[in-house]
Amino acid sequence: MGVENNIPKGWVETSIGKVTVVESGGTPSTKNSLYWSDEIPWITPRDLSSFKDVFIEKGERSISIEGLKNSSAKLLPKNTILFSSRAPIGYVVIAQNETATNQGFKNLICDEVNSHFKYFYYLMKFKADFIERLSSGSTFSEASGTLIKSIELNLPPLPEQKSIAKALTVFDDKIELLQAQNKTLETMAQTIFKEWFGKYQQELTPPNGWRTFSLSELVDVINGYSYKGKELVEESNEALVSLKSFDRNGGFQTRGFKPFKGSPKAQHEVKIGDLVVAHTDLTQDAEVLGNPAFVFDNGGFEKMYITMDLVKVISKNEDIGSSFLYYLMKDRYFKGHCVGYSNGTTVLHLSKKAIPEYQLYLPENFDLIKKFTKIANDTTNKISLNKDAIKSLTKTRDTLLPKLMSGQVRVNNIKNA
Repeated sequence: MGVENNIPKGWVETSIGKVTVVESGGTPSTKNSLYWSDEIPWITPRDLSSFKDVFIEKGERSISIEGLKNSSAKLLPKNTILFSSRAPIGYVVIAQNETATNQGFKNLICDEVNSHFKYFYYLMKFKADFIERLSSGSTFSEASGTLIKSIELNLPPLPEQKSIAKALTVFDDKIELLQAQNKTLETMAQTIFKEWFGKYQQELTPPNGWRTFSLSELVDVINGYSYKGKELVEESNEALVSLKSFDRNGGFQTRGFKPFKGSPKAQHEVKIGDLVVAHTDLTQDAEVLGNPAFVFDNGGFEKMYITMDLVKVISKNEDIGSSFLYYLMKDRYFKGHCVGYSNGTTVLHLSKKAIPEYQLYLPENFDLIKKFTKIANDTTNKISLNKDAIKSLTKTRDTLLPKLMSGQVRVNNIKNA
């Protein structure tokens, strides 16, 4: 491999601060409305909590040129690597255009002479856990600019950086394609649901052959397990599925799974394919409250149990499938109903009556429901297969990443990259 002193031939010992410019961000005063407009995209770690793409164009809010001038925020060039340095540490994206960030980032600007932006995107993903372990703080851990600059690395020459990035990008491109396909599939199913069922929900009387149903006629709602802190453990073959598994933009992930040893009942167990609904929200915006999600992954655990933050929804009728219920609960009228049945000053809680008491118009003959359920099942099955493929691609990429970054595996045909 041509390794000298454990460094691949042609590579150099250096640090992040020597080959990139590391910039922090800032927040304009929220009391001055002139500092906030749609002129400059402004990114916060919160914008990345459910963001899955490599490049980001904008966040939830933007700032004005005056806001940029009157704060510590900086205008960052296209292709800057945005690395969240607190709350939490380790989100990594690339700026698709000129942008700014808040102070929760340390941003890396590459010169494309010594450092290639896409290579450093993967490098920061590779170094994220290491950086988090080195970070400190009295309230929450934070990676300082000094720490980021001091991170040592063995850096390949620019052509090899580009080749490594290109090899890893192949996986991310496939992952993004599958994620986009899943969004399209879900949007199509939602559109059909709205056309067949949703458009009637605001009428004063149901269409001919339809009647008012309460969800209590159609489903059973199972509350989650109220666990004790001492039941959380470092390692276990059982996990608690918590609110952290819900994305703000919809979807479900295993990041919120907590290894534990406790005494839940069989009714609290969930398996792949089960439908769960968020019964709590950590924000007053009700971003996930009332949102449905399928459990698509077991995270490597043998058994999974829902916490009190969630409920499990089970159909009482064989003609009412979970896929139909999922799109019913994705409908904006159900969301509005849940917001109306919520309470709490800091944390929002959904009333136990909310789901059973939701009313909607449905045809008394379930043929149309069965027809939609078949479409929804096909959609859900395709999404599930895509998620399995994404999981496999992600695992392969993450296995390859440290080997490429260390030079253990070298990319061939560098000149042709």
